[in-house]
Amino acid sequence: MTDTSKFKPKTVYVTYIVSTPEKVWQALTDPVFTRQYFFGFAVDVEPKVGGAFRLLGPDGRVHVRGEIVAWDPPRRFASTWLVEGMKGYGELPECMVDYEIERSGEAVKLTMMESHSWDVPEAILKGGQTGWPKILSSLKSVLETGKPVAMKMEGPPPEITEAVQKALAEKPWLK
Repeated sequence: MTDTSKFKPKTVYVTYIVSTPEKVWQALTDPVFTRQYFFGFAVDVEPKVGGAFRLLGPDGRVHVRGEIVAWDPPRRFASTWLVEGMKGYGELPECMVDYEIERSGEAVKLTMMESHSWDVPEAILKGGQTGWPKILSSLKSVLETGKPVAMKMEGPPPEITEAVQKALAEKPWLK
């Protein structure tokens, strides 16, 4: 079992969705649903604490692998993430992605936190800071309108790749 106390939030997003906690939960944990808003990626979860978490690319290959560290339907879902689908990223320490779902009037407040166990350079964090707003906006759109936001998800820009290569060479998490 993963020690979650070592992870500290580095990126936090809050959005309000006109939906129910149950539907937001389904959107986060159902592979058919995630493909709609996560740019063709599908979650594959073993629904229990300690269970396996995978994010599968549109081609079916594992992009992210991890362990479920919180499973409390329909309130909280958290898992570790080890990005295997991008060169070099799988050698970085895993992070933790945590979704908290709570009713807020006629809507649902969804809080997403990306937490790390090491002092991640801003250039690497920029990847999530660029991607998460697109993913969460598309999730909100699918739940409220039935359609994802029409936008393209691009790979990491050169400065993020360079920061990853530098981190791999220096391994600051070992210090």
